[in-house]
Amino acid sequence: MGGIVPIGESGSTGVLPATSTELSRLLTAVRRGRVVTVTGGFREPRSLLVREMARRLASNFCDGVAVVSMDPLLGFLGIRELAAELGFPSCGPANAASWLAERDMLLVLDGAEQLAPQARTWLRELLGVAPGLRILAAGRQPLGFGQERVHHL
Repeated sequence: MGGIVPIGESGSTGVLPATSTELSRLLTAVRRGRVVTVTGGFREPRSLLVREMARRLASNFCDGVAVVSMDPLLGFLGIRELAAELGFPSCGPANAASWLAERDMLLVLDGAEQLAPQARTWLRELLGVAPGLRILAAGRQPLGFGQERVHHL
């Protein structure tokens, strides 16, 4: 079994809450699958892990990585708020879907338990029209999407 993996950011002294073997499996799952969710009771370890995975995988996606960090103090994120976080404040969710349909990118949802049900439905629809879209989520519970792989911390 692999050892604990140090965080790759300069100035950081922390370690990831995963062994090198687990991290390798997770990175492969994100590259090959459509949806991977890291679950667990504590936000900080989940967040550290998905952000480090996103950093390591950024070069694997032609259009890079988009990170949406959701604050539990601000309540649930609906479709419009999620579209705005993705950089589509004026064109709205429908145009965001058509733009994403042509992209090869990783969408990281940190704090996914803050997604409103309509936003989850919209993300499911996006996966149907955007074959190059991958989702890496961190939350207390899985997203509940088909073909989702779940890693519990």
